[in-house]
Amino acid sequence: MTLKQLLIAGGPVLILLGLLSIYSIALMWERWSAYRKTLSGLGELLNNVRKLLASGDITAIRDICKNSRTSSEEILFIAATRRGSQAEKRESVAKAIEWHATGLHKGLTILATIGSTSPFIGLFGTVLGIIRAFRDLAAYSGAGPGVVAAGIAEALVCTAAGLFVAIPAIVAYNYFTYKSNHFIREMDWISEQVIEKTGV
Repeated sequence: MTLKQLLIAGGPVLILLGLLSIYSIALMWERWSAYRKTLSGLGELLNNVRKLLASGDITAIRDICKNSRTSSEEILFIAATRRGSQAEKRESVAKAIEWHATGLHKGLTILATIGSTSPFIGLFGTVLGIIRAFRDLAAYSGAGPGVVAAGIAEALVCTAAGLFVAIPAIVAYNYFTYKSNHFIREMDWISEQVIEKTGV
């Protein structure tokens, strides 16, 4: 089938799924760029900070993070320089982590919604196509089962399109969720170690 024939077979539902696919791909690209920027150099930074914590050199941690080029450096700088009790330091760090985590989670709900609803939208298009196929069978009395088979085959294009849109969206949502949760866990742990080393 040509692209034109596919669009005609799928109807408005297939066009809707095509638009959702384009939007989800654009959203995945935007999220990937944002995650790469936020998580850039995280592993190297954590290794350096762990070594400095082992030697008790908090000043060096402050020097590393004072320019705050990344989200993780900004959080650790707050942990190393915030004045007050440990409870106040933890509260400041928690707010910083929450703020950056909110930025990471931006758009993920939309991605999850596209992933979960696209198969149902495709199924809806398939049901409409099957109804149309049986209506054509009733209109052409004496026609063989080939009329229905062709109509159902065309209708199934919507189901395939729905899965095509949903699978990448769900995979991307799970990947981004894992990366953001990993970032939160790592920053919680390393910030707590820095706060404990700085004392009251």
